[in-house]
Amino acid sequence: MSGGKVYLVGAGPGDARLMTVYGMECIRKSDVIAYDRLVNIELLDYAREDAERVYCGKLPGKHALIQEKINSLLIEQAKKGKVITRLKGGDPFVFGRGGEEADILAQNGIPYEIVPGVTSGIAVPAYAGIPVTHRNHASSFTIVTGHGRKEKGQDHLNWDALAKGSDTIVFYMGVGNLSYICSQLIKNGKSQHTSVAVIQWGTTERQRTVVGDLTSIEEKVKAAGITHPAIVCVGEVVHLREKIKWFQESEDRVLNLT
Repeated sequence: MSGGKVYLVGAGPGDARLMTVYGMECIRKSDVIAYDRLVNIELLDYAREDAERVYCGKLPGKHALIQEKINSLLIEQAKKGKVITRLKGGDPFVFGRGGEEADILAQNGIPYEIVPGVTSGIAVPAYAGIPVTHRNHASSFTIVTGHGRKEKGQDHLNWDALAKGSDTIVFYMGVGNLSYICSQLIKNGKSQHTSVAVIQWGTTERQRTVVGDLTSIEEKVKAAGITHPAIVCVGEVVHLREKIKWFQESEDRVLNLT
């Protein structure tokens, strides 16, 4: 192997302008770009014309390339001396399986770098006018995976600690599991009147936000037709959206045209 290297790069939450400068440098110098579903494809325009672009996107239950094949792709291309950018939505180490890929690369002696990205759990609420921390409302903040369910043997969350120990909770991949999330938080001590925001396609021109509380948000999300990709933000900081909302969302644009 000569010159082969992998960059595990966070592409940010959706808006291409939120990509880091170093992440963009990695794209420009790579021979192969292996990119995920939620990566803004505008970023691929910055790759060399001769760079190979490999789609590695995953929908719930539908994988373009399973993780083992992605691992093999990175190893094989690096051993050929290629420079690869593994481009992931958000940050590679926040529910991006970047840790697993780095582990595999290390085991195989492949040089690599981690290039952090702006994670959706902070950026998406910010674009909805919701600060995840605030001196008067929230001194703690927790990021949680939202797709596990006890009946499927996938729920490893400490719901009691979440409900009682964190002021703001952001669930990734949780919109399809919203009813279970709300019921578990209430069951474990969170007030049913706690504010909730569900934000779809955050930081992009398709962004939409629905606000309710733990008892009403599920019906509001259904009525609005909100689906994945979306994050769920729980906490009193959601109230601040009424004052500091700044980003013009898709439905706002429609209203402005009529």
